[in-house]
Amino acid sequence: MPKPIGGKAAAALIPAGAVIMFGGFLGCGNPHRFIVELAELGTKDLTVICNDGALPNGPDGDEFYGVAKLIHNKQVKKLICTHVGTNPEVARQMNEGTLDVSLIPQGSFAEMIRAGGAGLGGVLTPTGYGTIVREASHVHSVVEIDGRHYLLERPLRADYAVVYGYKVDPFGNVWYKGTTRNFSPWMAMAADTVIVEAENLVGAGEIEPENIITPGVLVDYIMTGREV
Repeated sequence: MPKPIGGKAAAALIPAGAVIMFGGFLGCGNPHRFIVELAELGTKDLTVICNDGALPNGPDGDEFYGVAKLIHNKQVKKLICTHVGTNPEVARQMNEGTLDVSLIPQGSFAEMIRAGGAGLGGVLTPTGYGTIVREASHVHSVVEIDGRHYLLERPLRADYAVVYGYKVDPFGNVWYKGTTRNFSPWMAMAADTVIVEAENLVGAGEIEPENIITPGVLVDYIMTGREV
């Protein structure tokens, strides 16, 4: 059964140099309260796996929305993602040589995470074959099948995955609201330790079984909005 944990304690679980996955798409579905605590803690040299670099300003008026806070603080040494054009800070740090960015096509990115969670050896995709993508570190080799060439992409895994759940019950079962679901179900399968930031803690049985997207067996910690 997952352990309830407060925000400060949850952020303190992450050591310097950790590989961490964050659910979210341009901040939608980011575990925002967790990110605030981690930013305040200042943990350095993180490898972050997420869809993007988020936004310099959020819809809530917050500066450095979502994972952009960690990038702005220079807590991230490597960013593995699908696009970065919405956050100019990423390009600036790339050009300075202080941030290593690995760009992966979004479909391949999702499948590589899924493969990591399922224990598969990799993902075969024609996307990127014949381009400089072949030289990327996440590409293992080229495979020919029935006369067609594919890149064998390595699976993605992390030390920690932090996801945001709109409804979470005491057993760690998670229901995601709308598009906040995005990459989170796969990330929750592809990490050694999973923290879910709960928007609403509900009683056992209040999430219909067919609506449980991430089962509690995958969750190690339920982060509440208070210290416990």
